[in-house]
Amino acid sequence: MVCLRPLIVTVALCGWSLVCLPNANSKPVKPSILPLRIQNEIKGYKDVADQIMTYIVNGSAKGQAYDRLATFTDTFGNRIAGSKNLENAIDYMLNELKADGLENVHGEDVQVPHWVRGNESATMLEPRVYDIALLALGASVGTPKEGIKAEVLVVQSFDELHNRSTEAKGKIVVFDQGYVSYPVSVAYRDYAAEEAANVGAVATLVRSIASFSIHSPHTGWQDYKKGIRKIPTACIAVEDAEMLSRMAKRGTKIVIHLKMDSQNLPPVTSRNTVAEVIGSKYPEQVVLVSGHLDSWDVGQGAMDDGGGAFISWQALSVIHQLGLRPKRTMRAVLWTAEEEGLVGSSQYYDAHKVNISNYDLVMESDMGTFTPTGMGFLGNEQATAIAQEVIKLLAPINATTHKPTAEGGDISFWVKNNVPGGSLLNQNDRYFWFHHSDGDTMSVQDPHAMDLCAAAWTVFSYVIADMCDMLPR
Repeated sequence: MVCLRPLIVTVALCGWSLVCLPNANSKPVKPSILPLRIQNEIKGYKDVADQIMTYIVNGSAKGQAYDRLATFTDTFGNRIAGSKNLENAIDYMLNELKADGLENVHGEDVQVPHWVRGNESATMLEPRVYDIALLALGASVGTPKEGIKAEVLVVQSFDELHNRSTEAKGKIVVFDQGYVSYPVSVAYRDYAAEEAANVGAVATLVRSIASFSIHSPHTGWQDYKKGIRKIPTACIAVEDAEMLSRMAKRGTKIVIHLKMDSQNLPPVTSRNTVAEVIGSKYPEQVVLVSGHLDSWDVGQGAMDDGGGAFISWQALSVIHQLGLRPKRTMRAVLWTAEEEGLVGSSQYYDAHKVNISNYDLVMESDMGTFTPTGMGFLGNEQATAIAQEVIKLLAPINATTHKPTAEGGDISFWVKNNVPGGSLLNQNDRYFWFHHSDGDTMSVQDPHAMDLCAAAWTVFSYVIADMCDMLPR
């Protein structure tokens, strides 16, 4: 993403966001700004950091995060907010966290949207009969029972739609916008229905927001703008969008019969899942690690965001297994209803912001748990220098890169209010191959990579939680 100067910018992307420094290319902070006492304090954690990493990567906890996640996803599959399956999965997690010996395990109620996909199909009738691969987008309304049969208008951009607005009335608008990057391309998923409704379209089909495709549609949340007519909207496979685009360029008449049973039902109660290792000296002060437990209603939600949730559990679990107890409380929060627009985390922030001064660090992993390269960290100059020194402890697992970022919409509320934020850097160039699709399964995950991610996550959060002083703001 592009960050504006001189402001800190947060871009919310229907389930995730980036919080960036004014200048992401700024030079690393020199450790010399740190008092020698702090430098030596951090260096003093080398032995315990090595112990943690060895225990996870080569010791008794080897493969544990992966095995736990595999059992969880194979048992429950996908876990969309509002579903009974998600609540069963949360019950399971609460029991597992208690059985693991963690403290203050509990759920915190959250009111969440309840959208149900139902049956759906898109059949091309002209120039030939063909079933298009599609997934309705979250919050979409359904079609009438008999469906919508209409001619198609294919456009490459919102600008083209506006320029051809007189052609759109009564048609199904197909967006074949190509893929630039997730932050740029996701605008079509977010606003296609709104833009098309404004020019009289009856439905929209949006090319999936994916950097690679094997005929796999990728879903995601979208919101209707108040006062704008709600029309059905779905994503279609990249290959189908490109085919329709080629046909349209030849002047071929295209007719599609679209049927969607999507429903928006009344909100229901879900829960954020919370567990702790209570601090020995400053129990009221918190280092928070997190990922989201909900997923889309396709695939298994193993990558997005089972991996992030389970390395957050593993961070606390390993500290408990090793008999360590940091000075501050380490708290894992496994968010609910992240995919519907950071619903669980926003309500958590509203309930806990009264204690914002006691939040030392907030961390989220929601961009994959592939091989780690380092840590993102966002804070003031001295806090960044501390984080960079702590990251050096990850040298044995080759994860010493630092970037001035805190990826994760769920922690953005805290970061925007000056709480230091952290995120996992990893080799996630394939993330959007599987994102929000049937391809998000345990087959994407690698046991060793998850161990390395858990090791980095655990060392970083533990050392910050155990240091003599809170991070400066």
